[in-house]
Amino acid sequence: MATDDLQQVQKQTVTLSLQLRKALKILQVPAMELRSAILEELQQNPVLEELPLPELSLSENAQGNDSQEAEDPQDGELNFEDNFTGLEYLDDENDFHKEHVTHTAQAEERRQYFFNSLVSEPSLQEHLIQQAQQSDLSATELKAIPYLIGSLDDRGFLTNDYAAIAQLAQLSVEAVERAGYLLKTLDPPGIGAANVQECLLSQLQLQGKGDSLAARILRDHYELLLRRRLPELAQNLSEDPHAIQKAVETIAALDPAPGRKFSTDHNRIIVPDVSVKKVDGQWRVVLNNDYIPRLRISSHYKHLLAKEDLSSKEKAYIREKIKAGHSLIDSIAQRQQTLERIAEYLLGAQKGFFEEGLSKLRPLKMLQVAEALKVHETTISRAIADKYIETPWGVVAFKYFFTSGFKRNSGEAVSRTSVKDTIARLIENEDPFHPLADQDIVAHLAQKAIKVARRTVAKYREELGILPTYLRRQYKP
Repeated sequence: MATDDLQQVQKQTVTLSLQLRKALKILQVPAMELRSAILEELQQNPVLEELPLPELSLSENAQGNDSQEAEDPQDGELNFEDNFTGLEYLDDENDFHKEHVTHTAQAEERRQYFFNSLVSEPSLQEHLIQQAQQSDLSATELKAIPYLIGSLDDRGFLTNDYAAIAQLAQLSVEAVERAGYLLKTLDPPGIGAANVQECLLSQLQLQGKGDSLAARILRDHYELLLRRRLPELAQNLSEDPHAIQKAVETIAALDPAPGRKFSTDHNRIIVPDVSVKKVDGQWRVVLNNDYIPRLRISSHYKHLLAKEDLSSKEKAYIREKIKAGHSLIDSIAQRQQTLERIAEYLLGAQKGFFEEGLSKLRPLKMLQVAEALKVHETTISRAIADKYIETPWGVVAFKYFFTSGFKRNSGEAVSRTSVKDTIARLIENEDPFHPLADQDIVAHLAQKAIKVARRTVAKYREELGILPTYLRRQYKP
């Protein structure tokens, strides 16, 4: 006779409180979004009030000048120092096994790529190349992919036909066509099409609707669709007008410009969170607090708590809002403190960059900063996401300072960014009638005691958007 066995299983899970989720949001948002988030909290929390700039500094506020009424610190109160230094529990449930894991070079590279990915969104080109490299294309077809991607406009449409791309890539038209077929299967759907009609049809085919009524309308009656002649469509296709309407709605839900979701907004305002400047011969890190509203807890609501004529429900509401207000104030202070600590570390680790510029940028990993500040790597990733730092060489993203690199023969470390900058300057100053080949660049780098493989030079040149030698060569009249 079968019986049901009852078993008790112990599981360890992590649940983020609403306050901690808000703290993580405050940590991660860039400058202008932070201001909007704070103003939104001001509207939602009646016990918070904003102070004029001269009246109270953020540091004074964070130190508790609001004289919070007695309240149980264990009742949902956040210890932000513990929370921000313990975020490793939020990111990998197996982190406690890390000391038993031996990292191979490939594993370390993947791991570093993961953390770098947390602070930057890939471009359309990077997104497509990553997918293509994981496909089963032949080496010849894979060679055609960068040329196809380079021919895409901001909508994601091909601006050259396959024959022109084949001539440019010095490949057969057939190989480029096969690569183009694969390109159309990549994300985002509809990429690599020649026009809107082909783009929309491609999306339907990827959805398994290549023979649907919507596809038939696009394929055979596109002009009527553009003019929205639904009765004529119904008559020509011998379909019910309601079915035509549904098909048109299906088409309207497709993306006519799939590449635009990856377009960079070059007109957005960038507000640096931190400035590094030399004052009286000494380098200093200066936080930009100008955009942060100064907050405190309203004394009016604290006095209300002392009144006996309030109901327990009303007092509980005020206590909850005061606690939320303190959490927000502490989160802002913690965010600024974390950014300041990171910037101070970067100033020490990248002193050469601040003194002399890009050529002195050194390799640096987030793990190094995390270990020095005694926080988790993901805390560093979140803290620097979309954040900018003002330097003597312009405003740059925090992530700019995190790069892999090489070693000179002397043992001195050189960042990958510095090597790319050197390559760019070499090509910029080359003789246009006798441009440098990749092997020539390898030789120039070797003269600077930097040992780099030719394929690495080619890779960096392509990342810089620089054409190969034969396409850069100019001919005398």
